[in-house]
Amino acid sequence: MIVYEATKTEFLEDVFHDELVNNIVRNYNTKIGRINEREVRAWDTSMQYMYRVLGDEAIPQDSGVAIEFRIPHTSKRVDFLISGKDEQKNNVVIVELKQWGTVEAVRGKEAIVKTAMNRGKMETTHPSYQAWSYASLIRDYNENAQNEDMAFYPCAYLHNYLDQGEEDPLTDPMYEYYLEQAPVFVKGQAKDLRDFIKRYIKIGDNKENLYKIESGRIRPSKSLQDALNRMLQGNKEFVMIDDQKVVYEEARLMAREALRTHTKQVLIVQGGPGTGKSVLAVNLLVELTKQNMVCQYVTKNAAPRNVYATKLKQDFRKGHIDNLFKGSGSYINAIRDEFDALIVDEAHRLNEKSGMFQNLGENQTKEIIEAAKLSIFFIDERQRVTLKDAGSLADIQKYAKQHGAVINIMNLDSQFRCNGSDGYLAWLDDVLQIRPTANTDWIGSHYDFRVYDDPNELRREIQKRNLKNNKSRMVAGYCWDWLKEGKNNPNVYDIVLPDYQFKMSWNLANSETWAIDEQSVQEVGCIHTCQGLEFDYVGVIIGDDMRYVNGQVITDPTKRAKTDSSLKGLKKLQKEDLVEAHRLADEIIRNTYRTLMTRGQKGCFVFCTDPALAEYLRERFGRSSYQYKQNEFFKPLPMVAEEGEEY
Repeated sequence: MIVYEATKTEFLEDVFHDELVNNIVRNYNTKIGRINEREVRAWDTSMQYMYRVLGDEAIPQDSGVAIEFRIPHTSKRVDFLISGKDEQKNNVVIVELKQWGTVEAVRGKEAIVKTAMNRGKMETTHPSYQAWSYASLIRDYNENAQNEDMAFYPCAYLHNYLDQGEEDPLTDPMYEYYLEQAPVFVKGQAKDLRDFIKRYIKIGDNKENLYKIESGRIRPSKSLQDALNRMLQGNKEFVMIDDQKVVYEEARLMAREALRTHTKQVLIVQGGPGTGKSVLAVNLLVELTKQNMVCQYVTKNAAPRNVYATKLKQDFRKGHIDNLFKGSGSYINAIRDEFDALIVDEAHRLNEKSGMFQNLGENQTKEIIEAAKLSIFFIDERQRVTLKDAGSLADIQKYAKQHGAVINIMNLDSQFRCNGSDGYLAWLDDVLQIRPTANTDWIGSHYDFRVYDDPNELRREIQKRNLKNNKSRMVAGYCWDWLKEGKNNPNVYDIVLPDYQFKMSWNLANSETWAIDEQSVQEVGCIHTCQGLEFDYVGVIIGDDMRYVNGQVITDPTKRAKTDSSLKGLKKLQKEDLVEAHRLADEIIRNTYRTLMTRGQKGCFVFCTDPALAEYLRERFGRSSYQYKQNEFFKPLPMVAEEGEEY
């Protein structure tokens, strides 16, 4: 969608007669909605600069000009486009306009800078990266751009920014790749920008290319499909078997039905930890994209999105794949049926409202169903781990019915984690007193469960296991503050146990891929960095928020860290309904440890700050091990130790 479009002549006339901003505001209010005063002032200033840049007879009078082009299926808008041709092909120049006066380079993060914004300094993407990523997204998803031999040439123009010379942070060598893809022009370089435009816009097109972009059918490019396919090739963790395949085929059928009948389809897939929900979600993203459907993988939790996106980086830079993996608050302003399919992993983690202050939109579940022809929700209500988690089977069904959707509920039962042991999961639920099960004293598999009396021994064992393939990690309950001064400093220790001379840092803030980073075994992850992911072995530190008292596993929300936001709002809820507040806090703490203790495929090693809880876990596992050995009906195969393992 384009807010303003004109020929170059019409654009220059509108600016000269002070009509441009009025036209933009009028079109913006009609097409998008209310506009803020700051944006109006930005347009008024920036377009004066573009007026001077385009005031060259060598730039054709009938070349196209577009302002505020909204990239389909995103909230992103391109500031300025100029369309035309050279001797061989159709061309579009993309100009990212910035009014910045200062920039700081940010080390350790790809394409990130810091600048004055919203009355403070904030991190944001480098202007060249922004321009490049917008061009990449249009190429990847616009059929006309793919079929019409259309080339895109992005750049950035910071008309208030003074060139800092050789030590300029804006052109720091760390940004070299993006600066080559999208050059940046600053104050005093209007002529250089003009020459850049003239290099590609030599013949006018009377807005023809703008029309093609505006009207082009949205579909994923073949190269993007190929990259997703390559992500699956040779990755055993993404291979589907058994009931995963059954659900996969049903989802494919429902996708075809949604397109054929123009009827919304909603597929709800229920499954506990390790039943392959994320494997299915990734496979469906690949398959439906390959079928030329516009799909996105959606989670509230950024950790799995970042891990899967990283697996694609060998084929595509970050900007190409940002539009595949999205947060759950991305659909506030989405158009009805804008997407062919939205695949929602960890749907139990959906919030009611979006935004930093939880005040945007109406309901994330409703917005997702509204935005997609097919919505697929993978859900396990026993993995709700914060008070804000509002995703539920009941809500999905309610909003699906409101939209007249066909609803299908399926279950994943096969266990692919914990050495394939359904018994361990049921035993753990019973041990943590989440629910009574028949598995009070029975695990029934070779799953490696251990209780350690010294956290240093636990750490050494996890680090030893990690040497094999970088698939073992330390995690903990959120009982220790995440110290502000240590968020990017591994030498600041958040988790300190003086009695054991043990100290470690929470995962660093500058790592979005803690689960797969080479050195992150030296850091402790929390529920937010590991939910939705899995490891070979997981070492879990259980803090004082779970203890064993008088024969009962109890929870204590007062022992949670002050920096923990998972129970934010509990005090208010306690004043309104003390019993319900206690029930919810208890459920969240138990669910948190259940989730942490089911991240390991081969083993879970535990240390408890409460000795009584450690003894209880050891005794319960001892009973299960005895029953396992005494069961005459089950004759296990000999246990073969892997390299570096002892049985």
